[in-house]
This record gives sequence, structure tokens and C-alpha cells, in this order.
Amino acid sequence: MHPAFDAIRRRPGRSSLASLGIGLAAALVVLLLALSSGIQTSSTQLAASSGIDLLSTSANTSLSASTFPPILQAHPLSGEIPATDSNVEVASPWLLSDLVFGNASLWAAANSSQNGSAIPSAWALTGSGSVGWIPSDNTGIEVPTLYSGPGFTYPGDPHYANGTYDGPVTGEVVLDQGLASVMHVGVGDLVWASPSSASGPTQVRGWYAQATGFRVVGISGPFWLLPSAFLGFFYLSELQTMLGSAHASTDYASLILIHLFDASNPSADATRIAGAFPQLSVFTLQSILGAIQDAVSLYRTFGEIVGAIGLVVAALFTTTVVLMSVDDRSREIALRRAVGHTRASVGRMVVEESVLLSLIGLAIGLPLAFLATNALNIILLQRVSGLPTGFSFVSFDLGVIGTGVAIVVAIGLVAGIAPAARAMQLPIAEELRAP
Repeated sequence: MHPAFDAIRRRPGRSSLASLGIGLAAALVVLLLALSSGIQTSSTQLAASSGIDLLSTSANTSLSASTFPPILQAHPLSGEIPATDSNVEVASPWLLSDLVFGNASLWAAANSSQNGSAIPSAWALTGSGSVGWIPSDNTGIEVPTLYSGPGFTYPGDPHYANGTYDGPVTGEVVLDQGLASVMHVGVGDLVWASPSSASGPTQVRGWYAQATGFRVVGISGPFWLLPSAFLGFFYLSELQTMLGSAHASTDYASLILIHLFDASNPSADATRIAGAFPQLSVFTLQSILGAIQDAVSLYRTFGEIVGAIGLVVAALFTTTVVLMSVDDRSREIALRRAVGHTRASVGRMVVEESVLLSLIGLAIGLPLAFLATNALNIILLQRVSGLPTGFSFVSFDLGVIGTGVAIVVAIGLVAGIAPAARAMQLPIAEELRAP
């Protein structure tokens, strides 16, 4: 490839711009490939380690739904599922909701105020995702790690009391680190939670009227299964009480998470359970992953479109640069033809120049892509809480690199076609007679 290298070296300015353009386009494509590959790989690993073999929602609910219609009579249903199907180890009802929390200082200010005038201007209630569950019913299912405090005191769900909802109210809550930190509370402190929000002092009475006090019995780590900025965990019946569904006829849950003894054929289990409980839609882990992959594929498609535009621009720029090189070297090419070089060898020389420009661009683009993917991964990990150790948003692996190399080489080959055709068609006699 010496003639191609000499041609590039003789025109360093144009060659550098062409290689830089290809390098930036290659870096963008590799970055987008690494991002989509990383999310797909990591989400698959996370889902497989969650212990959730099947996920149940109310009937006719899509996994892509932004909210889940309530499952009725969740307590007895979660017992009937394993009683009916011997392969079900655990069926755990989870109620998901958004609550507004306040600490003791804010509660005291609200308690002393009749019209909001005593509330500080920097009123700071904290909105948070919340989970109501039965702690002892999560065998085999991954739950947040408890960092401090004893955690929930009682097994089961004491206040539910077999459907009467007249059992003892524990008043216990576990907060994740983010929620505890923003409220400046720890284990043993009191917090108040309410389904009503208060955006300013004049609206505080609505929050205060519906707020319930809870004692913090544990501080947990963030929870990747529910990627909320903050989370609070309650006994299922006590969250139902706050939300108004603490009745045997309602007894709401949002989801029922199912862990199987033998998960080798979950599709058969899902079909069997859905047939026995027509009020439920039952999804396998593969269905859950499919929903994740569908969401990721949208970003991948967008990335491919953006990358393709960049590659087309880079290819056109490279074609232009190599065409200019052919025009500048027309006499040299004619001399080569005159001393016996074939049209094919001349065309090959021009294509080699185009490919070499692309490879130089690749040498620029791959390090840029590596640095960019690592920087993006760090930024995303800092912004998304609750992910387990080892999670990565990007995957800069051999598959991604190989795809990037193949694309860039293809750019070089395609970009060299038109210049090679021009070089092969140059009139030898006219070029040699030219001054």
C-alpha cells in the first residue's frame, strides 16, 4: 500500500480532515453500539438474578403500562396460587404507590399551623415511591439490602389479620438511603407519610389531614428493581390503609411476584397459573426481558439512524478527498498506465488510499469511543440509583469493536468506488501531453 500511503502523506491537511471525520463518525457508531449492547446484556443478567420467575398483573394489562390496575383480594390470592400449583414456592403481592413524606420538624410545624402561616417558606416535603409488601413472603426474590436497623419486626402482615384489618398496626417503615438522607432521619426516628401532596404552605392542611406516622426500623440500600430516586417500604396492609383499599373486598396489590421451585419451563407454569386464575395476566422472565429489549431497541434504532447519517457524511467527504487526490495525481496515474499498470491495479491503488484513510480514522475513533463509553457509563451510574455492583450501561466488547471495524472498512471501500472508476478512465495520452 505504499502508493496509497504516499498519496495521503503528500496532502496531510485534506487527509487529516477526512480521517478525523471518519474517526468521529466511527466513535459515534461504536458508542451507540456499546450502549445498546451493554443495556441489553446487563438487563438480562439483572432479570435472571432477581429471583422473579413469573410476574402477575391484573388481567389484560401490558408490561409496558405506566401504571398497573389493582389486583383485587391480593392477600388470599397470594396464598391460593402456591396452594393450587405445586411448583410455585412464593407468590408475593406488592402494592406500588407514590407518597409524600415529612420529618418530625415539618410535622411539628404543620401541627401548630391552622392556615399554613407557621410553615417555613422553604417547605420541603419529599415525594417518594413506596412499596407495600409482606416481608416474609419474598423467599427467593431479591430485596433491598438492609444497611442499618433491625428491619421489620413481625412475620406476615399483622394488621391484615386474615381479612379483618383489625390486627395491630406496627407503624414500621424501612427507608432507602436516599430518602433517609434527604429527610435527615435515621433508625428510630419518626416520619409521616401521606398520599396527598403539598406544594406550598397554604396546601399543607391536606397533607397533614391524611398523614400517618411511622417509626424508621431500617435503612436499606437503593433498589434496582424499582428505579425510583427514593423508596419507602411498608407492610402491605398498612400501605393499603393509607390508600383506602384496606378492605377484604378490595385488598389491592399492583403486582404478584412469583418464584418457582423449578424454573426450567416457566412458559408452562405461566399458562397453567393464568388458566387457574383468569383475573391475572402472567408473564415469564422472557416476556419481561422482551419488554426491556423492545424499549432498548427504540434507542438502538435511533442510534443506528444517527450513526448512519454520520457515516454517510463521512463516506461522501472521503470520496471527495480521494477524487481530489486522483485529479491531483492524474499525470502520475497516466505514467503508471503507460509503463504497464492495468486499469485494475490503478483502481485498486485508489481504493487502498480510501481504505487507508478509513483505517486511520478508525485508529482515531476507537480510542475516542472507549473514552466516551467509559465517561457515559460513569455519568449514568451516578444518575441512576439502586443498581447492583458490577452493572454497566455500556459493553465495549469484541463484538462491538468488530462491528465498528467492519463498518469503517466498508466506508473506505464504498468511498473508493467513484474515485477508482475515474482513475481507471483517465485518458493516458492527454494526461501525458498536458503541461
